[in-house]
Amino acid sequence: MALEDFERNMTRCVRCSLCKFPPLEQVKSWRFANVCPSVTRYNFHAYSGGGKQIIGLALLHGRLDYTDDMLDVIYRCQMCGACDVSCKYNRDMEVLEPMYELRARMVNDGQLLPAHMPVIEGLRKEDNMLQRLKSERGRWAEGLNVKDITRETAEVVFHAGCRVSFDEDLWKIARGAVTLLQKAGVDVGIAGSEETCCGGRAYEMGYQGELIKYAEHNIDTWRAAGAKTVVTACADGYNAFKVLYDKVGMTPNVEVLHITQYLERLIQEGRLKLTKEIPITVTYHDPCHLGRKAEPHIRWQGVERKEYGQLVLHDPIKIFRRGTYGVYEPPRNVLRRIPGLRLVEMERIKEYAWCCGAGGGVKEAYPDFAIGTAQERIEEAKATGASALVTACPWCERNFIDAISQSGDCIKVYDVVELVQQACDGV
Repeated sequence: MALEDFERNMTRCVRCSLCKFPPLEQVKSWRFANVCPSVTRYNFHAYSGGGKQIIGLALLHGRLDYTDDMLDVIYRCQMCGACDVSCKYNRDMEVLEPMYELRARMVNDGQLLPAHMPVIEGLRKEDNMLQRLKSERGRWAEGLNVKDITRETAEVVFHAGCRVSFDEDLWKIARGAVTLLQKAGVDVGIAGSEETCCGGRAYEMGYQGELIKYAEHNIDTWRAAGAKTVVTACADGYNAFKVLYDKVGMTPNVEVLHITQYLERLIQEGRLKLTKEIPITVTYHDPCHLGRKAEPHIRWQGVERKEYGQLVLHDPIKIFRRGTYGVYEPPRNVLRRIPGLRLVEMERIKEYAWCCGAGGGVKEAYPDFAIGTAQERIEEAKATGASALVTACPWCERNFIDAISQSGDCIKVYDVVELVQQACDGV
């Protein structure tokens, strides 16, 4: 689709500001009553989801010219989707989709954010978002004795993702995941140095062609490996494989699971047994790409019939993605199965969770904004009394670690995989 396809949709924005806050019945205190990191930090309507609808409409009608300030407004946004689900609590309109197309329009018109250019150049050259050598991508798996799917087939392919592959502090997530799968007797393989990016982060930055390129490559790789299931510990990768590939008409012919979903299955089947006590109180952070943005893509083809002013009737009826069907319970269920562990919840959870701050190209272009967003979430986690913040996304974990390093907070950060590995006897 293109920005023009959302003209009527953007016209329907009435500046009600519901995109800035969780629905009233979800608000539990004034302290954590915001949902949009951008407008919370910059406190100007243009930074909100509704503000970006106005910008998109003004561009379409020729009422606005590109400026560096406008570029900053558009890109100082994690594309976390919180504005979208909060708006849809009250109205049937799209907020996030026009924002994707607004960024794509800017890229197509040559309005490129300087901080993103070397990232995209590195992606095109080395197939990753970390500007690292492709040849180093498989180092995380050294010594694991795991199948190489470029040379042999495997029933399950584990996709590590760019962040984990090149961030040595996070290698423990991928190594732990593969070790657990091997312990459960899963026929698992990896692509190692031949693994490529999912394309999802580039898509969010406005480079939509990169998503199609990597979708084609990854789907061909999985087919050649004879894979029946693709498992990833990267929430960005899961969102790309499960949602974005389907959105661009390239649905993989394999089962796509996040590692927390697969671990829950293995535990339920008795193939993994959690026997060691971990006597800590934790709170769980819902990654945007595993939560509200992971709701399956919904295809709709039809016409809009405008009647009664703002009311738009869709023929046939259009089902909207409201974030309700993201991956929320599997990681929580896994944590609840760990002996001695106590799970407490933050105020903003599931489809209304506050973003970690790392998405949408913000960590690459506006690191201070990314850290500030993470620090807000850490404050919310500390308010629960938990001694550890647990997530299921390496980008979230990295940003939380960086934020804690700057603030001096003592709360610990874990991935679900790390705690399962600790609790699983003999791993």
